[in-house]
Amino acid sequence: MNELSGLDTEATAADAADLDLLPVAELAARMNAGDQHVPLAVRDALPAIVPAIEAVVERLAAGGRLCYVGAGTPGRLAVVDASECPPTFNTDPDLVTAVIAGGPAALTNSIEGAEDDWDAGRAVVDERGLTAGDVVVGVAASGRTPFVLGAIEAANEIGALTLGVASVTDSRLGHAAAYPIEVVVGPEFITGSTRLKAGTAQKLVLNMISTITMIRLGKTYGPLMVDVRASNAKLRIRAIRIVVEITGATEAEAREALERSGWEVKVATLVLLRGLEPVAARELLGRHDGRLRPALDGEE
Repeated sequence: MNELSGLDTEATAADAADLDLLPVAELAARMNAGDQHVPLAVRDALPAIVPAIEAVVERLAAGGRLCYVGAGTPGRLAVVDASECPPTFNTDPDLVTAVIAGGPAALTNSIEGAEDDWDAGRAVVDERGLTAGDVVVGVAASGRTPFVLGAIEAANEIGALTLGVASVTDSRLGHAAAYPIEVVVGPEFITGSTRLKAGTAQKLVLNMISTITMIRLGKTYGPLMVDVRASNAKLRIRAIRIVVEITGATEAEAREALERSGWEVKVATLVLLRGLEPVAARELLGRHDGRLRPALDGEE
């Protein structure tokens, strides 16, 4: 009780006493006004976020994996971020993963007691087969969730890189992780409901970690997702548009090149701009670690 009472995430907003008496328009305006502080809080945390991402890039470039760990809302947000990496960047499903306390059932049903299981958090490292070359990111608004702390403790013991994303300063998670990221967003609109501003901040930070890492690993060409997995009609249209934008080809030419290239954007781009057959294009990309820009600019 006393430990919780001192946390910013449990504080009550000064102007919230009459919240239940307000009309919808005023409630929406107040909630929106509070939300505007979130990106500013993330901006204030950039000095901690930047070196953390640089360290993640270094580990993944060397063959490591990224594993998020969270409970409740942070766990669900972590699963969302991890699950979107394969279709967006065509990554192996094992490259970026997420573990939520309570397992898959906790994604749709609240399993509150699971977050208190320190040993289950520690078990994540063995269950996922994590090693010293991997990265474990713990996410907990309060910075004190036992499941998350257990995972970070076990990850530290094997020499894995650890990051801690919290919404309070001087947090237990921040002290436990090699790279603490503490984004303080202040009292929530509903006292203690950290699925709100704290959750928004977590989403922004996780987006930064995964997206910037993938950019640095060569998964984009400028802002274009050239490693997109064209697994449905929408993504095939996006693949065509990307090839058209890079090459200046017509949509018909881009589609034909993509069909010849197994719907791989980078391969199709090299087919059109370098006049290569798909097999030769893949070999050229392989010599440039899968990066399109040097493959376009360099020698065959």
